[in-house]
Amino acid sequence: MFLESFGTDALVLLGALLLISGVLVAKFSNRLGLPSLVLFILVGMILGSDGLGLVYFDNAYIAQIIGIFALVIILFEGGLQTKYSTVKAVVVPSVSLATLGVLLTSAIVGWCAYLIFDVTLLEGMLFGAIVGSTDAAAVFATLKERNIKAKMGATLEAESGTNDPMAVFLTISFIELISIPETSIWLLVPSFFWQMGIGLAIGLAVGKLASVSINRINLDSSGLYPIFSVAFALLTFGLASIIGASGFLAVYVAALVIGNSELTYRYSIFQFNEGFAWMAQILMFILLGLLVFPGQLFSLGIILEGLLLSFILMFVARPVAVFLSTIGMKYTLKEKTFLSWAGLRGAVPIVLATFPIVAGLDNAQFFFNVVFFVVLSSALVQGSTISWLAKKLHLTGPKKDNPHHSLELISMGKANAEMVQYKTNADSAIVGKKLHEIAFPNKANISAIVRDEKLITPYGETEIQEGDFLYILVSTRYKEDLKKVLEAKKDASYS
Repeated sequence: MFLESFGTDALVLLGALLLISGVLVAKFSNRLGLPSLVLFILVGMILGSDGLGLVYFDNAYIAQIIGIFALVIILFEGGLQTKYSTVKAVVVPSVSLATLGVLLTSAIVGWCAYLIFDVTLLEGMLFGAIVGSTDAAAVFATLKERNIKAKMGATLEAESGTNDPMAVFLTISFIELISIPETSIWLLVPSFFWQMGIGLAIGLAVGKLASVSINRINLDSSGLYPIFSVAFALLTFGLASIIGASGFLAVYVAALVIGNSELTYRYSIFQFNEGFAWMAQILMFILLGLLVFPGQLFSLGIILEGLLLSFILMFVARPVAVFLSTIGMKYTLKEKTFLSWAGLRGAVPIVLATFPIVAGLDNAQFFFNVVFFVVLSSALVQGSTISWLAKKLHLTGPKKDNPHHSLELISMGKANAEMVQYKTNADSAIVGKKLHEIAFPNKANISAIVRDEKLITPYGETEIQEGDFLYILVSTRYKEDLKKVLEAKKDASYS
């Protein structure tokens, strides 16, 4: 083996090559029309023992630990980027999909697995639990660059951010029922409410503590603030998990609280966590690709049974779960159809599939291979057609802008002023007005305007246009007043 021949130096070199290949894969994944996670997994499979043979990796326990760590980082970054105002409108359906939806999906797939495989009913239900939830890493990455309607994107992201706890609970519960037959299923019900309730409470508490700490504690280096935020993400997961609560739910809720609070060095924190989440995603999927052996995965039995279960999951279980979970809610037939198709599977089912292996259950390796095949099928078929289906159903929104012309001088930290970035839209009351006509608060000055990737030096006669990026230096004392002016709509008055 390559690593055995050259040792630590080769490991460092391999790590560099994996990250470089991961970044290049992410760059070209959209052009190829494939979700990046599929290409990351393929990189791992190619480098593994059944491919080029550069790395031999079969330690499910290490893969589980690294996978959970990566999921914490990915969930945290997704929560930071989620606006509460957007999620607020879809809280009820998202929670319904994350609980009842996962339960229904797991039950249908589990029953079918029991009928298809030569396994017990409990083992079939364990398989259903493993693939029952959508995946935050897959959904966040797939929707990030696509102009999906805001309501649809918010529903899918909120569901994927909150349904991991249900899948983890069901998976661990069925493993316990299989391993210890005398376990009473009724004793698991209080455990569920404990996990959800305490997980939510810890997330809210640590999220508030983190927001206050980031703003109140003056650190010597601005580079410490992003690390401080990640430390709180890990603290949240650790505190919740150590007392038997849902660490994943706690992390996502804490991130929502932090991301929707006023933060010093906000943009530095967000940019660091976005990059860190990409790195975690690249390494996690490549590692999971290394863990599978293509020679076993692409055997005739796995392919036929995996395709059958993928079909049941995509065309039966997920649609039934979506339509039943959203009864009485304000979703059209087209919207429910899209939600049914966009329920991507990804890292979470694969990581959960390592739990039976670590627990030493019979058929664990077989389940892992089938789960892996189902995830690949979901990512390839559903992930590559999301944008096409959204267009067909007329559920596309405005094109997403990801500006690359941000300023390093976003937060003054110890000073009493901040540089605020704001993008105007068609409804902004300030659009069409000249700077001298806008009643900006005291000690608020527009330092720069970026329009069509060009820097414009503002002066009194400069007219604000739709899509402009405004960079405004404002005293912290008047930041809220500035926010009211910027967020005023055309049909509202401001002065």
